[in-house]
Amino acid sequence: MNDGLAALQQRLQHQFANVSLLSQATTHRSFSADHNERLEFLGDSVLNLAVADLLYLRLGELPEGDLSRVRANLVKQDTLHQLAVTLGLPEVIRLGEGEVRSGGQKRPSILADALEAVIGAVYLDAGFAVAQSLVHRLFKAVEINPQMDAIGKDAKTELQEWLQGRKMKLPIYRVVGTLGVAHKQTFDVECEITEFNMTERGIGGSRRAGEQAAAAAMLQTLKAKAH
Repeated sequence: MNDGLAALQQRLQHQFANVSLLSQATTHRSFSADHNERLEFLGDSVLNLAVADLLYLRLGELPEGDLSRVRANLVKQDTLHQLAVTLGLPEVIRLGEGEVRSGGQKRPSILADALEAVIGAVYLDAGFAVAQSLVHRLFKAVEINPQMDAIGKDAKTELQEWLQGRKMKLPIYRVVGTLGVAHKQTFDVECEITEFNMTERGIGGSRRAGEQAAAAAMLQTLKAKAH
């Protein structure tokens, strides 16, 4: 195990029984086929549940819509990027040469995804309670209050709020294709709203960016139908 991962475990306050999980969590797809995208997928769900639990406890009687709004603000890319930097992920993430040259170690989408992957790795290594404790520690220094709003809301947050305001289910996002070589891939993502039987597509340089593009396309379609 390298010194960087040893130091990261200290910052996480978790010693891995299977340190290869942490190694995978900090490996970008441009570096190796054994990359962090599956862990990121898992960590995203663990993060959302842990943050939902945190808000349920800390914000008392706040109604569902407001809880969802605050959670969307906490799990958006900007917030996760800041937490990843605080954890020192830019120093340990492994990137291919192309990504290193293009500044990938500072790219918010890469760091936010890596943080979710680390949370997923902790969950697999030690279970939900330990991963939940990690999330609670990460967000301890983040101001949380009922008045929080996603200023300059991203498309995914705006779409989520539009649907929740109408008591509808959240959209489903799927990666339907990837193009290009490893360090310059683009992601073709589909956004589906099951109750309307509607889908829209978006393209981005990361899964997260593709989801944002698909959400923006869906919002545009929904707003056009409303007029």
